[in-house]
Amino acid sequence: MATTKAAQAAYTREQARKFYETMSTIRHFEESIKHDSLAGEIPGFVHLYIGEEAIATGVCAALRKDDMIESTHRGHGHCIAKGADVNRMMAEIFGKKTGLCQGRGGSMHIADFSIGMLGANGVVGGGYNLATGAALANKMVLKNDKVSVVFFGDGASNRGTFHEAMNVASAWHLPVIFVNEMNCWASTTPYRTTCNTENISDRAYGYHVPGVVVDGQDVFAVYEAAKTAVERARKGEGPTFIEAKTYRIEGHYVGDPELYREKEETQKIFHDTDPLKMFREKAAKLKVMTAADCGAVDEACAKKIKAAKKFAMESEYPDSSEYLKYVYVDD
Repeated sequence: MATTKAAQAAYTREQARKFYETMSTIRHFEESIKHDSLAGEIPGFVHLYIGEEAIATGVCAALRKDDMIESTHRGHGHCIAKGADVNRMMAEIFGKKTGLCQGRGGSMHIADFSIGMLGANGVVGGGYNLATGAALANKMVLKNDKVSVVFFGDGASNRGTFHEAMNVASAWHLPVIFVNEMNCWASTTPYRTTCNTENISDRAYGYHVPGVVVDGQDVFAVYEAAKTAVERARKGEGPTFIEAKTYRIEGHYVGDPELYREKEETQKIFHDTDPLKMFREKAAKLKVMTAADCGAVDEACAKKIKAAKKFAMESEYPDSSEYLKYVYVDD
């Protein structure tokens, strides 16, 4: 097992600003969604990415636009980090026809193939073979150097699809990266209840795949690990397993009463490990952004998300007569 720390590389102000802008956009988006969901404005369940922003940001910053990602039911952060339009994301969650999937997908099934976002997935562990299949197609059929990434939680790592995908990815040296967002909770179950291992990435060695443990709250560390994995995949050297240690701050879903854990402990963890707070501290030490710089970014992101909500509210719902449109192929 290798543990990756953020290299003291010479990050530019532009790189640092992009990292923080992405994380701040995710945070403001999720806070807006939480408010509107609790107010009963959003149909269905939503699952928030608050406290895990550094993982999607760091990984997607190492990718090209034409690379591909496969997400989870907690996928808003992945979408934003890959470059999805927040106006159309917001409209999708509200079920509007201007949404990325014309309002058909909602929170758990957002997709945007134009940026390589293959879709959020309501099936736990449902993304492994989609991302691995994309990697297989890119390598053996399309013969390009695109990389695919699958994000998943610690609970999903216990699914059989994980082992199937890891096996074939290793055997065929596929350009796919497995990113485990080890947030300590599988719905209402602590991971130690179902995993007899300290690091889930240890499983990678059974398939002769490099396993890397990284601080998932440190966007610089995540980026360094992802960059190495992407370079390895592009060179045809096969998959990498990145385990990003984080913590699920919010409940499993918005409105979760969280009777299975102490909220005071959760809030203390968030106070100590908030990735945006950690970024501001590290950026100041690296002298790439000041507190004032970060504050200006936060203000701009808040306005952007407010505008996205306005866009969604002013958009129309799909016409009920077209409920089968985009579901089946027309003759």
